[in-house]
Formats: sequence, C-alpha cells, structure tokens
Amino acid sequence: MSDQPKIASFSVYFRLMRLDKPIGIYLLLWPTLWALFLAQGGVPRLELLIIFVLGVVIMRSAGCVINDYADRNIDKLIERTQNRPITSGEVSPRSALVLFFVLISIAFGLVLMTNILTIQLALVAAGLVTLYPFTKRWTHLPQFVLGLAFAMSIPMAFAATNGNVPNGAWWVFAATVIWTVIYDTMYAMADREEDLKIGVKSTAILFAKFDKLIIGVLQICLLLVLIKISEVFNLAFFYDISLILSAFLMIYHQNLIKNREKTACFQAFLHNNFIGMVIFAGIMAQLVI
Repeated sequence: MSDQPKIASFSVYFRLMRLDKPIGIYLLLWPTLWALFLAQGGVPRLELLIIFVLGVVIMRSAGCVINDYADRNIDKLIERTQNRPITSGEVSPRSALVLFFVLISIAFGLVLMTNILTIQLALVAAGLVTLYPFTKRWTHLPQFVLGLAFAMSIPMAFAATNGNVPNGAWWVFAATVIWTVIYDTMYAMADREEDLKIGVKSTAILFAKFDKLIIGVLQICLLLVLIKISEVFNLAFFYDISLILSAFLMIYHQNLIKNREKTACFQAFLHNNFIGMVIFAGIMAQLVI
C-alpha cells in the first residue's frame, strides 16, 4: 500500500509530459533524423544519434509541460483538455514549472557534449519552445512559431555533425517549418469552434473557409522544397519514391479534412507521422544502400 502514491505520482507526471501520447515525439524526431543523415551523408555517429534522440524526447516533454502551464486556465474550457494534470489539479503549476526547468537543464546537459555553435542554437531553440505556448494569445500564427521551434533541430544537427550550418540545411529547415504549419493547422481545425469561443488564436481560425485550400498550397510548397533538397544533397531514386508516396499521403489528408469533421481533422494530424517516416526512409535508403 505504501508504494501506491509513488506509482500514481509518476503516472501523473508521465501524462503531463505527454509520454503516453508520443505523436509529438515522432513529428519532431523525423526531421531531426533527416538532418542527421543528410549532414553526415550516411549513418550519423552513434553519440550524436543518442544525444539528439534523447534531446527530442526531453524537449518535446518540456514543451508539453510549459504548454499546459501556460494553458492551465484555458484547458478547463475545452472538452479534450479538461483532464490534463495541471487543469485537473493533479499537479500544481509550481511543480510543473520545476519539472520544466529540470527537463530543460537535462537537455542543456546533453547539448554541452557537442560544440559551441550547437549550444548557441540550442539556446534559441529553448527560447522558442518557451515562447510558443503564449503566442496563441496575441497572434494567429502560433503554428508558425511551433514550426520554428521544431525546425531548430535541423541547424543543430548540422552544427553538431560538421561544426557549421551549410546553406543546404536551411532548405531542410524550411521544409520542417512548412510541414509543422500543415499538420498543426489540421490539429487546430479540430479545436476551432472551442478556440473561437474562448479567444485562442490559430492558423485554422486565420485561414477560416480557405483552410483546406491554404493547406493544399502549403502541401505543394512542401513538395517543392523537398524536391529542392533532392537537388542540394544529390538524392535520387529511393528519395524520389518517398516524395511520390508523400504526395499520395497528402491527398489522403485532404480527403480526411474535406468536411472539417473534428475527429477526421485530428486523424489527419496524427497521420502526418507517416510523411515524416516515408521521407526519412527515402533519405536513409538513398544514403546507406
């Protein structure tokens, strides 16, 4: 019986870090792996792979904690988020902040094992992660800020691998930002009606009735940037196949969101994981096989 509170407490913090819902880890991990393999021109060094995979898990967890802290008074007004640990009272706001700083400190400890340029870029990334949850109060572009936060793993990966960030890396950065805006707008479409009632801003609200059209344009832009990446990094057959498959996945996502039904929009968001996976498979096959 004495062990019961410890188990319950761990479970609550596990949920606060959203480790029970790893989709965010996957969506951050795939572009990071794209960058690590492209920077190395093949399989990255084991120590960098470990540092960045752990960093992805820790920073995504930190992002969820600070997001729930920032939204603690908003989440109670949205059905999907009413049972999050801070809003439900299972975790105090102060404890959540302590956890956030612990996670950030661990992540910083990992990046200290790289080089000075990577450390400098990591400080920018940490700033964006902290800023993102608060942007939905004053701009309709929080998805863009999230994209910048997620995409910071790209220059970090190149810097850690080679000690510099070549021009080609910024095409991968751009692809990550565009892709994040696409899938997080789909996510926001699922919450749009409730967000409108409580005054939370998003690209889904900004795009309004043109949401599907703008997402479609962004999907085309993403494909064009991915084609440019092929040119910059001399990728060919296997990568080209991954782009064709990604295009079909995007068409499927458009079909999912066509009626703007809440569950289907959320499903489209989740399914974007396969785009990241397919592109990574194409890069890895091209560079390794």
